[in-house]
Amino acid sequence: MTATEAQALRVYWRPGCSSCVKVKEFLAQLGVEYESINVSATPAAMDELKELGVRTVPVVARGREYVFAQALEDVSRFVGRSVAIDRLPPHELMARWLAVLAAHRRNVLRLPAARLAERATPGRDRSIRELAYHVFQIADAFLQVAENGLVDWTIIANAPPPAQVTGVEQIRAYGAAVSARLQAWWDALDDKSCTRPVTMYYGTHPLHQFLERSTWHSAQHARQIVAVLEGFGIEPARRLGDKETAGLPMPAGLWE
Repeated sequence: MTATEAQALRVYWRPGCSSCVKVKEFLAQLGVEYESINVSATPAAMDELKELGVRTVPVVARGREYVFAQALEDVSRFVGRSVAIDRLPPHELMARWLAVLAAHRRNVLRLPAARLAERATPGRDRSIRELAYHVFQIADAFLQVAENGLVDWTIIANAPPPAQVTGVEQIRAYGAAVSARLQAWWDALDDKSCTRPVTMYYGTHPLHQFLERSTWHSAQHARQIVAVLEGFGIEPARRLGDKETAGLPMPAGLWE
């Protein structure tokens, strides 16, 4: 690797990944140039990441230094920019998240059972069944972090759906159960400022940051399911609008 190559910024990403879409847009808005590396199209790129001790994307790297792109404030520091992050208050984020999950439960029931095994994300091996389930797994993983101190929440959020979950009613039922748990957690939470730190695989951040990230993470994938329905010529039961997404750092792009 030449000195110039060592200083070049690289973004490792895959299609359909919400944080991947967001970080690429974020860097573009800052006017920061980078090499775009789609790990789904370039399998050897994952070997590069494994050499750095990384097994998930998105990652922003320069030489052998890198930062996970789950928190944009971390990315801004890594690229030498100062970016202020303003967030909706926690109670508003929770209201938005529960509304997103409720809308998604309705939309899941519109998915044709015969097409659940089809690929949902262009350029990525993720089925419609997996994507629809993943929206609720994000909340499940959040609760594992908030309640049990889980560090690597991806082991919950990115796990394959259980083999017995084969239909839309089962996906919806899982979503209803997770939403009820999320509401119960919030109702019982003494300190709703969410300023307490939580440690995750990408660093230690206020719970507020992870709450915001999880809210728009679910919303982005719920938008993708709406797009899947529309691609089938099926009218969604509930499109996400400003009521759910206004004030969230949603990516403009949908898949990449």
